[in-house]
Amino acid sequence: MRQNSSPNPPMVERGTSWRLDGNAITLVFVAAGRDEIDLAYLGPRLPEGEDLSALVAAGHFSRHENEPDDPRIGGLLPQARDGYRGRPAFQIRSGEQALHCDFQLVNVEADGPQMIAMWVEKSSGLQVDLHWKIVDARTIEVTTHLVANDVGDIILEAASSLAMPLPRQFSHMTAFHGRWAREMQATTSRIGPQAIEMRSANGKPGFDAGNWLIFHGDDGQKDGGECLGIHASSCGDHLAHVIQDQDGRACLSIEALRQPGGIALNAGDTADLGQVTLILGENRDHLTQLFHDHVRTHILPQRSDWGSRKVHLNSWEALAFDLDEAKLKTLASAAADLGIERFVLDDGWFKGRRSDDAGLGDWQVDKAIFPGGLTPLIDHVQGLDMDFGLWVEPEMVSPDSDLYRAHPDWCLHDDLADRPTERNQLVLDLSREDAFAYIHDALAALLDNHDIAYLKWDHNRRLFPDNGLQQFAIQRLLGKLRQNYPAVEIESCSSGGGRVSFAMLEHCHRIWPSDNNDPIERLRIMESWARFLPLEILGNHVGPSPNPITGRRTDMNFRAKVALFGHMGVETNPAAMSEDERAVLRAHVALYKQWRDVLHQGDFRQLHHSETGIHGQMVVSGERALAMVAQTGFAENFNVAPIRLPGLNADALYNVTLPKPWPQKASTYLSDPERWESGMTLSGRVLAERGLALPLTHPETAWLIAIEEKG
Repeated sequence: MRQNSSPNPPMVERGTSWRLDGNAITLVFVAAGRDEIDLAYLGPRLPEGEDLSALVAAGHFSRHENEPDDPRIGGLLPQARDGYRGRPAFQIRSGEQALHCDFQLVNVEADGPQMIAMWVEKSSGLQVDLHWKIVDARTIEVTTHLVANDVGDIILEAASSLAMPLPRQFSHMTAFHGRWAREMQATTSRIGPQAIEMRSANGKPGFDAGNWLIFHGDDGQKDGGECLGIHASSCGDHLAHVIQDQDGRACLSIEALRQPGGIALNAGDTADLGQVTLILGENRDHLTQLFHDHVRTHILPQRSDWGSRKVHLNSWEALAFDLDEAKLKTLASAAADLGIERFVLDDGWFKGRRSDDAGLGDWQVDKAIFPGGLTPLIDHVQGLDMDFGLWVEPEMVSPDSDLYRAHPDWCLHDDLADRPTERNQLVLDLSREDAFAYIHDALAALLDNHDIAYLKWDHNRRLFPDNGLQQFAIQRLLGKLRQNYPAVEIESCSSGGGRVSFAMLEHCHRIWPSDNNDPIERLRIMESWARFLPLEILGNHVGPSPNPITGRRTDMNFRAKVALFGHMGVETNPAAMSEDERAVLRAHVALYKQWRDVLHQGDFRQLHHSETGIHGQMVVSGERALAMVAQTGFAENFNVAPIRLPGLNADALYNVTLPKPWPQKASTYLSDPERWESGMTLSGRVLAERGLALPLTHPETAWLIAIEEKG
């Protein structure tokens, strides 16, 4: 290791400040001490003549009796030295020897909306380039780049993608955790002296600890107040840590977890630690709209060129592994009769796949099921004016497969340990060039030889062991396929919502929020996902009744209305429905087509109600808006409080209708059914301030509200 072989680099003078401006926000950083940069201000845009030295002084506390003479504050690159006892940004070792890091600030460049700060670690020469950039009116992207200058072999045991002091107005944090079939459960905590740690594991950040955070100034029960949303965009594991010191200063760090043994760096190596996105909203609804705008503008591939989002029918809940060409053609014909626009063949179509015990990795059409290949089925589907989609799980391999028998070392494994399976499968190590080329060529052959418009890309098994490289190989594979097959849409599924991030969405057109289609569960799951992601990429399907996961029976009217708010699909067998159910579903598919441009282009907001069982959503696009309100429980009062619909032009007049089909029991309580059907003229102010009195007493009741401005 290099030991102080060069003079100390120049230090930035204490008190030096840097101002970054976006259209609606300002960041102010200040050199706070030896090699420390502090965040002095994050908020609405400041006046041009703001005195930054006065701003810094006005927010600075003097030293009290029980702290070092020159207190360490950590700042944007906290390190364990000189009395600082927070979480350090980096932990490094050389061989078995831990290094006492001494990162020295050598340069800061700030211009307009961005700042790049550079530190060099004194003994190892490791260079850290920290880049803060305002990219939208209120959106910030933070990236950290490492350069191994003059380094011997070192290991990064911990490395932060983001470290920052939290502005004091944010006293609470809402995090999102979950499990399979119950994703994105919101938990609000008060930031205090007990450290809060959220860690994901095994390559599924959406289950153990969702990589989405909201910081705010209240207990999360109301919508008011400024809030800061944060997303760690890698598609691998991460750790988020919040700790408040004894003086009340709270700091956040987010680390992208790599190999269990750390990140090995040799002289000349470079590494990126993943991007973290921060968005500052005036309130939660504003934060949601800012996230939606950012995703549509900066993340989704060629979003402006997308056409209308087609209604799906997926074969899984209808047929599972009980497949043959005749059954699939019958199912496709029934789907077309409902108005479905895309038919997706799920698991079970490839060689040796009669159950989940075998076949993954052998991505060739099973001739025993499809003697003529997939083409006759695709021709039948397209003859019904639908396009064709296919399920794949390319990252996995079954021990009972030709691929595994030929290449048993292509899976992630430890040579000295057993190879435990999950769902009877292992994970292909796609960081290997031979395995990568095999999977890429197998998928390319499917796409070259068949007219496939859509891939449902699944990822069911967790990554254990994990070499830390899989996530980068997946992004590379998806990027290559998107480049070569730009017309093919890709859905990202990972046992539902187990792997959702901007890093995945840069290559995909849709996510599968959960394997759970129970409409009551889906209302909560979709409510959480929609805080961050727009409806057009959130697959939302009408499932069977009883639901295969919860066992709950629900009315078709209720299931269809819930599924309409998202990218609508159907995952059940129309032949198992009554004619009345098919008619109700057909009518809702038609409503979705009528309103999807509003749902998928407009401004989304949650509708807040005092009744805990009521969930509401509304999307406003120009002169039209569509809302859905649903009751999951049994209301305390028979006449629940009116549904208020904010976000419209207060002085405009609107025609307000309740689109049919209506919930059967609840419709008997409408005060004037004919008028609700033909339309009432109401101002935007009345809709926002007084609202609509709707029958929402009984469980599993849902209403659609159509709102159209009058000329």
